[in-house]
Amino acid sequence: MASSKKSHMKTIVLDTDIVLEAAKNRIDIKVELARIIDYNYEICVLDKTIEELKGKKFEKLALGLIHGFRVIKTSMDRPVDELLLELNDVIIATQDRGLKEKLKNRNIAVITIRQKKFLRFV
Repeated sequence: MASSKKSHMKTIVLDTDIVLEAAKNRIDIKVELARIIDYNYEICVLDKTIEELKGKKFEKLALGLIHGFRVIKTSMDRPVDELLLELNDVIIATQDRGLKEKLKNRNIAVITIRQKKFLRFV
């Protein structure tokens, strides 16, 4: 299989729960990612994640936090976890324990929040 290695840009996809958790604990996702990652990356969210944030307790903060990130269009009729598991060559940022296990089983890199203030790879 031919792969285009021109950009070496990694894609980091934020799950709904990590966005809410970061909003709740006032974690600056951009600053934290810059602290733990020393290569080119792009921060993205699924369109479905934006839908899931609507009506949540920290909706406004969460939407502000992800403002300007690239939105990945998906088939909206499926759960976010399923959609995330189908993505290739990505790093997933999530707090969801079950999803973390599934991602690890597929050798997909995972970033999570530790001590309510730091992001780190697990």
